[in-house]
Amino acid sequence: MQSPLLMVPQQNAPEAIAPAPTYYAPAPATVELGDLGRILLRRRKLIFATVALLTIATLIYAFLTPALYSSTAQIIIDPQDLQVVTNDVNPSRISPDGGITQVESQVSVAQSNGVLLRAIKATNLTENPDFNGQGGVGRWLGMFFGSGDGDRTAETLDALRRRLAVKRDDKVLVLNIIITAKSADLAAELANAIAQAYLDDQAEARSKAAADASDAISARLDDQRKRVEQAANAVETYKAEHNMVMAAGNLVSDQELTDLNTQLTAAQTRTAQLKAQVDQLRRQGGAPDATSEAMRSPVIASLRAQEATLVDQIAQFGTEFGPRHPSMISAQQQLSDLRKLISRELGRLVTAAETDYERALANQKALEAKVASLKGKSLDTDQASVRLRELQRDLDAVRTVYANYLQRAQETREQTNVNSTNARIISQAMPALKKSWPPKGLLVFGAIFGGLALGVGMALIAEYLSPTVLSANQMQSAIEAPVLGVLPGKARRRSGAAQKTDAVAGLALQRIAAATRRPPDWPLVPSILVASPPEDKAQRSRVAWQLANAAAARGRRVLFIDINAGKGQKDPQPGVLDVLRGEYPLDAVSRYAAGSSVALIGRGRPTAVFQEAQALYFAHRMLAEANHSFELVVVDGGALADDLNALPLVAMADEILLVARLNATPMRDVASTSEAVSVMGRLPTGAMLVDEAA
Repeated sequence: MQSPLLMVPQQNAPEAIAPAPTYYAPAPATVELGDLGRILLRRRKLIFATVALLTIATLIYAFLTPALYSSTAQIIIDPQDLQVVTNDVNPSRISPDGGITQVESQVSVAQSNGVLLRAIKATNLTENPDFNGQGGVGRWLGMFFGSGDGDRTAETLDALRRRLAVKRDDKVLVLNIIITAKSADLAAELANAIAQAYLDDQAEARSKAAADASDAISARLDDQRKRVEQAANAVETYKAEHNMVMAAGNLVSDQELTDLNTQLTAAQTRTAQLKAQVDQLRRQGGAPDATSEAMRSPVIASLRAQEATLVDQIAQFGTEFGPRHPSMISAQQQLSDLRKLISRELGRLVTAAETDYERALANQKALEAKVASLKGKSLDTDQASVRLRELQRDLDAVRTVYANYLQRAQETREQTNVNSTNARIISQAMPALKKSWPPKGLLVFGAIFGGLALGVGMALIAEYLSPTVLSANQMQSAIEAPVLGVLPGKARRRSGAAQKTDAVAGLALQRIAAATRRPPDWPLVPSILVASPPEDKAQRSRVAWQLANAAAARGRRVLFIDINAGKGQKDPQPGVLDVLRGEYPLDAVSRYAAGSSVALIGRGRPTAVFQEAQALYFAHRMLAEANHSFELVVVDGGALADDLNALPLVAMADEILLVARLNATPMRDVASTSEAVSVMGRLPTGAMLVDEAA
């Protein structure tokens, strides 16, 4: 695409035909992040109005809304349960998450219909017009829709559910029961009533579970009792049929055989001991006094003591009296008799040992005979005992089951009278001292920030629906031509601002001169036409004058053509329209303003409509004449979309600049002006922006 600043109009003659108009669609305007501030600043009135309206509406709502009060009752739930008995109907099991899931499920229980209906009944809430739908707006709505005589309990339950909130605090097993009502006392009463209703509901549910379990177990007791009786009758019948007498749970024959075996073992031990004793006595031969039995015999011990005494006396008498002394002879005779007694006593011990051995042996043989006889009988009853033991095991099993059922029935029956609820109220609800709704400060704060957000959104929507020129890049993208500069919006008397404006205008002229390529022998004076949408008339005139004055300040001779000067006057002075009709030469209509080095030409007299080809010719001749007296022509082309009289000047101008206001000129007007230039056969070659905020 050819650069707009390199476009140079062709030489026109009276017979020349205007170039064919070229139409194009402007590039879509883009909004940069830095442009948002400008959008919000320009539409600040909409934003502030939105904030004000929303704040006022919030204040009206806050003052007209009845005050509400909130009260909270707290319940702690122990996931381990209260274990009153070992075999509890509600066993204690802690989930891996520490009971959090169990407590979360209790949130739904606390809001269930059963708990809420208990609380409604306890507080007689169905008679409260704020809850039963018979007061305030509800009453009028009921009368209007014909539902005023509905179920008060259902209405009250629905209203209570709307004003109830049950929450669990993070990382704790505590339920917060929150009630909001118009009365602080009523809110506290309802919160406490719901908390107590929850505990009562839990206690009743556990009691009912225990009662149901007890009834179910009791219903099975009769069946278990019958089974025990049947098993016991089977055992007794079998024992009677096989003549099996039981004692202490065992057969009498088995007990007798066991006892005989024990006696036989003892008898065999006794016989073995006596036999060993007899054998020892027999081995001693003539000296049985060396046996252990002789040593243990008190008689032998006494005789031995007497013998020792007599031996001592004989020895003493032998020393004192001699062997013939009567005392000596008497003592010897006594010693001889004593020894005979010892011999007879030792013989009696041997005889007694043999007698005891024979008696023990006979007893052993008798016991062996009895054991052999009972063993024969036991072999006959072993086969019957196998079946008896099987029947006995069945009896023991059904007796155990029956005992467990009986014990469990008693335990569960007792649990119906024991409150094993694992929850308790740790904080009673108290009447609130301050209202919870409406929070005026919070509402106003939210209204202000919400209004700001809504206002900003509406501002952005308004900008989207009616976009404006936001930046030089957006303008350049829209007209596909460079932006040569941005001028301050208002002329200021300060020298710094004036110097800045002159510098921007001078830089724009330098950019135009650097980009323009004119043949050395080109007969027309360099020209710049400034156009804008109709609403930017003042800014367009100021930019055009600023360009002319900047060129004049740099020593260039400037001709300023204002297509709007004198428009609407009853008797306007001759101007550019008269020149374009060929009625006046250029020198006749140009004049210098007082104290200015810029020559001026007004609109002129629109007395007749000129032909386009003729106007192009005289426009070409006018710029050729101006080349002798001026070095630059600046044309204030007005709003091209509303005035086609500037078409010859548009066709002859070297540069066509569009003027727009930042954050003010709608993009659709920029597009309309650019399209008007296209209709006239040209394209905009640049743009100048005016920033009124600068």
